[in-house]
Amino acid sequence: MPERQCIALIAHDQKKDELAEFAGRHAEVLARCRIVATGTTGGRVAEACPGLDVVRMKSGPLGGDQQIGAMIATGEVQMLIFFVDPLTAMPHDVDVKALMRLATVYDIPMALNLATAEILMTAKKN
Repeated sequence: MPERQCIALIAHDQKKDELAEFAGRHAEVLARCRIVATGTTGGRVAEACPGLDVVRMKSGPLGGDQQIGAMIATGEVQMLIFFVDPLTAMPHDVDVKALMRLATVYDIPMALNLATAEILMTAKKN
């Protein structure tokens, strides 16, 4: 049996509720995947979608972004959905940029906003 695709879910503070709602709308598709998420985001998603098995990494500023980046580099994560808040300064902005760079280097699908994430989920349904 082939291994399930792994999707990483991350959201900046002002986007966590939006990501949890998104996960709820797409819980059926996400249930067929392995889900990893940064700490607080993973908690919000698990609360909104109790049927999903969400593996929580550390909080983003405490190394969670880097943990997920390492998983991208080793081929463990095949898709990144990261709801970025472009209007709020992030003290760990260099970690965020490194994560996006890894997703680009390893050529995995990456959504940085709701519109693109919806397209990725539509593609996974088919």
